[in-house]
Amino acid sequence: MHPTAALSLQPPLKPPVTCSQGHSSNLILPTAEGGFICLLCLSVLLSNPKSPTVHVSYALSQLSQAISQSQFLHSLLTFHSHFLISPLVFVLSNFDDEPIANQTIDLILRICEAAKSNSNEDVQMEFAARVSNWLSSGSLAWSRRQLYMLHCFGVLLDSQESKLYASIKDKDSLICNLITGLQLSSEVIQGEIMFVLYRLFLLHFIDMDDNCTDVYAACCPKLVRLPLEVLMKSESEDVRLNCVALLTVLARRGIFQSACINHVGSVNSCEADNFMQTSEHDIDGSSLEVLFAEAVKGPLLSSDSQLQIATLDLIILFLSHRDASGEELQVLIEQNIADYIFEMLRLSGREDPIVNSSLQVLDLLSAAEQPFRQRLAIGFTTLVPILRHVAEVPFHHVQCLLLKLILNCVSNCPGIISTSDVGEISIILTRMFNNLDGEIGMLPETFSLSCRLFVALMKFPSSPGNSIFITSIMDASRSAVSYCLSDSQVHRDQILHFLYLLKEAYAYNKGDGSSKATDMELRICILDLYKIKLLPWFMTVINDLEGEDIALGVIETFHSILLQDSDTHTEKFTVSLVSCSWFSMLFGCLGLFPTERMRDRTYLIFGSVVDVLLGDDSGQPIRDAAFLLPYDPTDLLFLLGQKSSHNQELFCCQSAVLLILYISSLYNDRIADDKLILASLEQYILLNSSDFVVRVSVSVTIELLVNLYGLHRGFAKMSYQIPYSPEAERILFQLLSDIDWNSLSTRIHFTSLKWLFQQEKLWKSLSKQILRFCRQYYSSNGHEITQTINLHVFAELITTGDNFVAMIFIHLLGELVGNTGQDYDIISVVKAMTEITEVAPAVSDQFCMHGIDDVMLSIYLYSRYTSPELHVVISQLVISILISARSESILNDGAWIGIAGKLLDSLTPAVALDGWTEVILTISILSLILHHSSNQVLTEATKTIILSAPLVSTVNITISEACSKGPALLDHDEGTNTGEVLILVLLLLFFSLRSMRANLPGLIDFRFLHDNDTETEMLSYISIRCHDCCKLMHYGSPLVKLISSFCLMEMLTGLSDYINKKTDDLKCREGYMSSLSSVLEGLIFFDDIRVSMNCAQCLSLLMEWEELENESITADKSNWYRLIVEELVMSLVTPSTTSNTFMVHHKPAALIVVALLKSSRVPPWMTKVFDDLSIYKIIQNVSPSNVSTELVVLFRELMNSGYLNSEHIAHLNQVFQACRRHIYNKSEMQYTTATEHTRNTAVNQDHATKARAYLFSLMLSHSVTETNGLRSQCWKELLKEIELFTKCSTEED
Repeated sequence: MHPTAALSLQPPLKPPVTCSQGHSSNLILPTAEGGFICLLCLSVLLSNPKSPTVHVSYALSQLSQAISQSQFLHSLLTFHSHFLISPLVFVLSNFDDEPIANQTIDLILRICEAAKSNSNEDVQMEFAARVSNWLSSGSLAWSRRQLYMLHCFGVLLDSQESKLYASIKDKDSLICNLITGLQLSSEVIQGEIMFVLYRLFLLHFIDMDDNCTDVYAACCPKLVRLPLEVLMKSESEDVRLNCVALLTVLARRGIFQSACINHVGSVNSCEADNFMQTSEHDIDGSSLEVLFAEAVKGPLLSSDSQLQIATLDLIILFLSHRDASGEELQVLIEQNIADYIFEMLRLSGREDPIVNSSLQVLDLLSAAEQPFRQRLAIGFTTLVPILRHVAEVPFHHVQCLLLKLILNCVSNCPGIISTSDVGEISIILTRMFNNLDGEIGMLPETFSLSCRLFVALMKFPSSPGNSIFITSIMDASRSAVSYCLSDSQVHRDQILHFLYLLKEAYAYNKGDGSSKATDMELRICILDLYKIKLLPWFMTVINDLEGEDIALGVIETFHSILLQDSDTHTEKFTVSLVSCSWFSMLFGCLGLFPTERMRDRTYLIFGSVVDVLLGDDSGQPIRDAAFLLPYDPTDLLFLLGQKSSHNQELFCCQSAVLLILYISSLYNDRIADDKLILASLEQYILLNSSDFVVRVSVSVTIELLVNLYGLHRGFAKMSYQIPYSPEAERILFQLLSDIDWNSLSTRIHFTSLKWLFQQEKLWKSLSKQILRFCRQYYSSNGHEITQTINLHVFAELITTGDNFVAMIFIHLLGELVGNTGQDYDIISVVKAMTEITEVAPAVSDQFCMHGIDDVMLSIYLYSRYTSPELHVVISQLVISILISARSESILNDGAWIGIAGKLLDSLTPAVALDGWTEVILTISILSLILHHSSNQVLTEATKTIILSAPLVSTVNITISEACSKGPALLDHDEGTNTGEVLILVLLLLFFSLRSMRANLPGLIDFRFLHDNDTETEMLSYISIRCHDCCKLMHYGSPLVKLISSFCLMEMLTGLSDYINKKTDDLKCREGYMSSLSSVLEGLIFFDDIRVSMNCAQCLSLLMEWEELENESITADKSNWYRLIVEELVMSLVTPSTTSNTFMVHHKPAALIVVALLKSSRVPPWMTKVFDDLSIYKIIQNVSPSNVSTELVVLFRELMNSGYLNSEHIAHLNQVFQACRRHIYNKSEMQYTTATEHTRNTAVNQDHATKARAYLFSLMLSHSVTETNGLRSQCWKELLKEIELFTKCSTEED
């Protein structure tokens, strides 16, 4: 039959009955183009190896075209699905033509896919069977046709149909031939074989057909080594990829293990002549590990990332499935596999697949430890950038692996890491920790490794002094604490690791004694986290903990702080612990977890707490008895109530119990019922009192027992429900009277201290202790000599009353004076009393009630006590008493007469010797006595002062010298001795004038107006002439002007009272009043509003006197007054006037206007100045918030003088009513008195300066413009004037 007869190119008019060869029409299939194809003719053509290749190629192309037609394909698959299988396979075996082979393979694949879509899998299975038969037979002898057949088989297997494996008949021969082919040098054949073997083994393991088990076992060494050799030698990426794929499948199925067990020398029948014999000298006699290492190096550095990832996965399988030993890992490391991995990471561009697989390989290699560390040290710099990349992805699954590697290097290769690496790693870790603050979180293992890595970095030699690193530690610690303590689902290990992080962070660089600001800042930060975060959390969750590990972790962490070198911060932290009922909490924890480990840790930290708080290893008794003490605090009290004279262990336990009770009670931590504790203490005293003196522990002294007993007796006294044993009290008091004890030298609870000072039987002992305290206190320059007892405690005791502290102090000082005690002791006690009065001013009242004034007088009187220091300190105490005490408490006039007399006697010698300190103190005391006399006390002492000739002489000389300086007086301000003494003398004059008005009103008369001493007799009491006062106001410094203006105002006020009582004519020379007025008028616009107000009030008084004398206002004076009034109106009608200016600076001028309006001869220009328009504008500017007393008085006088109409009055009444509401609605009033203000502003001043400041503030408190006094008093005066205005307006209506 001619081969071309199979195809008819001209379609017949009707379907042919037969082809040109006479074949049946059943085998003839029509095409869509109108032609037909005879399948038998086609089969003959394709099966004949002598057919021309052009015909074969054409026939295949026509068949390919026909198959694409659905009708043809349907007929073919329906009736002749297996007909072309054999011919097509024969094409591959008969023709050594690559295009024809490609066409054939394409056709086979298309037919199989079409049949499969029609649920006909037999076609593909038969193709696979026939192709595999050819390959199993080996008849093609690895020719090109064998390659085509192999490729076709690979294409068929690529469909991954598991049934294909079952269609292969002779699997053993097939695999043996394929393994033989691997030994050929052709990379193309090797690649095809690798792919076929890869697919075969995949299908085999899916199908689990064990028919080839024997051949796998026999060929195992070759099956592994030959692909490895191909992989090692091949330069083709496709071949390498197929090799890696095959080896991966083999590794997953444990073939590598079999390859090691079955030596290369093992050969079975499958290893016939087709195999290349492998001996021990192949590949230089290397082992499988060496061969594997050499094979994977090339793919690892390939440019194909898919191949790199596949190779890495192969290495992972090789190492993990074989459970590689340390020696095998060492072989791989020695073959530089780790170096290749690090290089891959460096060149990877941080691609996740490569990074992930590379880190897994490195993690497996790290099991080799020492060999791997050497490679890790070299590749460490590659890991840091990778960490930066991985850290940015939350829950990245290789974070743990990478952190392990870095931790391994940091821990074992410290010399490799630089300071910059430490900083960068810490910043990356901090960034990871910062992510914990959100909702992202972190894997538990990642968190734990991060904490361990931070700790390893802290121990790194180059990390100290790295400020960036320290900042990172602080930020990470804050984030870790916030995360672990806020999430109830946090794993136990995470909490333990963050506790480990905090503990090491606090200890960081502390062993070197570092005190750098950054290191100290870190420690303070950690302590704050402990106090603010960890401690409250632990107190909250302690009852919910399931195991003791976390509780022990927290306790050990806190304990580590206490074991560090004690400093201020450690002590503060310890105080914060015990202030949170630390002892009770740990006993509760011991109740939850009653284990020896918890008990030992509890008592050890108790001992450390005592060490920090008391110092000098005071907690050693607790540590010594820690293993003997019970779990329950009630059992501790039972131990305390036993007799221990013949039992050393019991004695140690009792010492420990006393220490625990003592420290816990200091911070109000009740570890047991107060009634039980008191009963145990009393039992302890009753049974062991005979041994107290003989057997006293170094740390547990008699003072500790006294403090404990006093505390619980104090509790019993407060509750009235706790009984006590009088016998135990008697024994204790008897013991205390026989020994030298000092509770003030130890830390003591306030309740205990108060109870001790309430016991009259202990008066003598406590007096000695106070004297000892005062000596030590001032020998240490005022620093606290104990940790709790200080002058503030004594001040509080005296203030609360119900104790003998004030009496003991006064009695002690009196005894020292009466029994000729040492000056140093007297000075120490006096200084202590002075400071106590400054701490608590109310103490002065208690001192005065118990006779401090008599004791102070005795010190002044006895000539033995004439040392300058003693004189100064007793004067300072007198000043402090006079400043702090209330006038009604200073009732011993006789003692103060003596004090004043002694001070006056010493004044003249002190002035002669320029003893300005003594002079200033003396004048201050005299002024303060005069101040109290205004309240009708110390009247006789006041007369002694006012009528003292030496004092009068000193005052007159001082004033005369100051006036004689003229304009130069301005340079003598408070910064000079002359200015300071002048100011004090003027203050003395001010209080003298006030005292005379209150106690000796008859002394103030017209003699004050005399300007020449020759006109009348010299005054025999403290005084100042009005003209001298005016000189000081005119020439003096601002402060001198101010005090002089107050003095002048007091004098003129006193003279007004005198004139009103005597109704005498003024007795002064002509023009004297005008000269006074001129000085005062010139100061109306002075910058200091207080001076201006005083001058305005003085002018008002002078105008009243002129009214009495029927003197008319001169033209010059009238013009000056008009200027003042016009300035006032101008300021009041200006809308832009600020509230402060509106409320303050109009006051002096307002007083002048009121005085003019009250005059019987009102200047005629007043009606022009206060016309309707001006008054209307002034009223429009008035608001409830800027109304002042002076302004209300001004409007009242304007109303009384007829300057206001009904509309003005109505509007003002509305404003004043609103002002009332404004005052009543004030929610906060300034209750700061002038005295308190002075004390607050004179904290660091000496006593003389404080006294002057206090006197100055007292003087200012009498000024209507002074705002440092009670604001409520100003409001009362304002409300009073508003009420008066309303009343007058009603009467007017």
